[in-house]
Amino acid sequence: MTDVVVTEDRGAVRIITLNRPQRRNAIDLPLRVALAERLDDAMADSMIRAIVLTGAGSSFCSGGDISTMARQGEEKTRPRAQAAQRVVRAIWGGPKPVVAAVEGSAFGAGTSLALACDRVVAASDAVFSTAFTGVGLAGDMGIFASLPARVGPARAKQLMLLPRRLSGLEAFELGMVDAVAEPGSVLTAALADADAMTAAPPLAVREMKSLLARWPSDPFAILDHEVDSQAKLFDTDDFAEGVSAFHDRRRPVFTGS
Repeated sequence: MTDVVVTEDRGAVRIITLNRPQRRNAIDLPLRVALAERLDDAMADSMIRAIVLTGAGSSFCSGGDISTMARQGEEKTRPRAQAAQRVVRAIWGGPKPVVAAVEGSAFGAGTSLALACDRVVAASDAVFSTAFTGVGLAGDMGIFASLPARVGPARAKQLMLLPRRLSGLEAFELGMVDAVAEPGSVLTAALADADAMTAAPPLAVREMKSLLARWPSDPFAILDHEVDSQAKLFDTDDFAEGVSAFHDRRRPVFTGS
């Protein structure tokens, strides 16, 4: 049986690829379990500093695999939904940046998955759509946090209630996408971004992700969390290296210690 999620390392960047091209990388239960495991593995690997998430074939992810869906009680639905949320928890809670490389379609949960990443690079002709209402669902995989954070709550409401297909360029103009690339070159662009991120101090990146994950929050509580992070980072080898490199007028070499 072909692995539904495959990985490849390019230096300190791990590429994680959804590998169900015959189903346009639709998310069934085995895929969501495997994806969460591969993300956890990458987050725990000391040799990896950034992750690129992409899809095999012509699509990023066409959403949940409707062929595996049927009416069922909460006792069966809840574990299925929790398995999907584990993927998002791995991205949001993990210490390493995740870049989505979106070619082709990103529908429903595919849009949710892309927006859950720290950076979204899309082809100009990629197609995004929330699409959940088409099957009588509201949406999951973090979209009620990620979409409002990117486009604002009012616009997010319209995109959810009146789902339409957006090109990669339109999604970029709305703020759903962070960068647009020519079709066929998205993975290359995403890898360049991820490679640039590997030069950043890993401990500081971890703290950035942790602090940003708390938004929206009480702004005064954020001040306290920022103090906690600064207090930890000032007593690290990476901080000492950064200061030393600044004085020596050289590029710092961060080790994550």
